[in-house]
Amino acid sequence: MPRVKGGPKTRRRRRKRLKLAKGQYGGKSRLFRSATESVDKGQAYAYVGRKQRKRNFRCLWVARINAAVRAHGLTYSRFISALRKANILLDRKVLSDMAIKDPAGFENLTTMAKEQVATT
Repeated sequence: MPRVKGGPKTRRRRRKRLKLAKGQYGGKSRLFRSATESVDKGQAYAYVGRKQRKRNFRCLWVARINAAVRAHGLTYSRFISALRKANILLDRKVLSDMAIKDPAGFENLTTMAKEQVATT
């Protein structure tokens, strides 16, 4: 059986993997096997983290909207439901931003939502 040495492709692959592990502590940035394990785990965490970030932001927006709406005498779920019935299609990110930066506009939305709740 012939001896297989690490040719250019192998070196390139390993160098790429070690470059991804740059900044890791100790052998994780220098040893190929440790670097591979570390990079794989890091990429898995990064994938999950991208999903969690979306989840966390939506949670933050809901909390902000809820706090702002309760100051006007409504609950979050009734407010969102009333906006849907009034055919106001603003997403939670925009509503949260309005609650902070444009209180007058947000108050108009809450009055429209209250009118919608009263008619139902």
